[in-house]
Amino acid sequence: MSDTLSEKIYVAGHRGMVGSAIVRALLAQGVLPSQIITRTHAELDLTNQQAVQDFFAEEGPTQVYLAAAKVGGIQANNTYPGEFIYDNLMLQANVIHAAHQHGVQRLLFLGSSCIYPKHAPQPMAEDALLTGKLEPTNEPYAVAKIAGIKLCESYSRQYGRDYRSVMPTNLYGPGDNYHPENSHVIPALLRRFHEAKLAGATQVTIWGTGRPRREFLYVDDMASASVFVMNLASDIYRANIQPQLSHINVGCGKDITIEELATSVASTVRYTGQIIFDVDKPDGAPRKLMNSACLNNLGWRAQVGLESGLRLAYADMLKRISF
Repeated sequence: MSDTLSEKIYVAGHRGMVGSAIVRALLAQGVLPSQIITRTHAELDLTNQQAVQDFFAEEGPTQVYLAAAKVGGIQANNTYPGEFIYDNLMLQANVIHAAHQHGVQRLLFLGSSCIYPKHAPQPMAEDALLTGKLEPTNEPYAVAKIAGIKLCESYSRQYGRDYRSVMPTNLYGPGDNYHPENSHVIPALLRRFHEAKLAGATQVTIWGTGRPRREFLYVDDMASASVFVMNLASDIYRANIQPQLSHINVGCGKDITIEELATSVASTVRYTGQIIFDVDKPDGAPRKLMNSACLNNLGWRAQVGLESGLRLAYADMLKRISF
């Protein structure tokens, strides 16, 4: 990281899975704890425009990692679409606009693979954005994330800011949300199989057919990619992206079926019962594999495989939750 000691780095969402991993990555690269600015939700509501403006005026960050978001799995997206679109639109707009108004030249926005059309050609390249209909179950969240990308592009084009966006595939790992209803697929499966093992349950039922394919990235790999992209020299970054297509995919390059994932999670947890699929429940998109060639060509690749990542995630869950 160039001129490290002159930076004041705001990590929005530092208590979340991705934000906490970004803090770990920054510290590992030599950033001092005193240079990293954080606020809890109780200390700063990012959907409150005036509060965000006051924070930027007081702290004066020079870089921003926008990892804060309202997130959840299929069930949460179906149940709370209003909150998913409103909260994400508001916090993104407030942080990006305040960063610009207070002279922050470099910002990194973290999006999601759900920005791509439901039936996008696989693997999904950056230019698939806005070429088709979104997956209905998480469309409000996806629309908000697309707006975040376009905010970054627009402020960069109009004002000469260097606001970048990274689009991760499905993430998991330390700091994940293990809520029994509102979590993503890996933490949800880890918890359900662990509870089934403790209860001696003979079977576990999972939503959908098990046939959709998904790609999974360990969160510390995502943090590594985020810091890597943030610190790319401007000329290198601009040479590898299009002005109105400025986001970069972040993935591991491999996907598996949900059925295969469930089997792997059950093995990690050492659950030996039967796995049943409820075909009356929604599957989501049939496949979501990212084309990460752009990032790979710039010199970054994922390091943590799924098998070892699941073991680390399971150990983290056991530390965080009392069963």
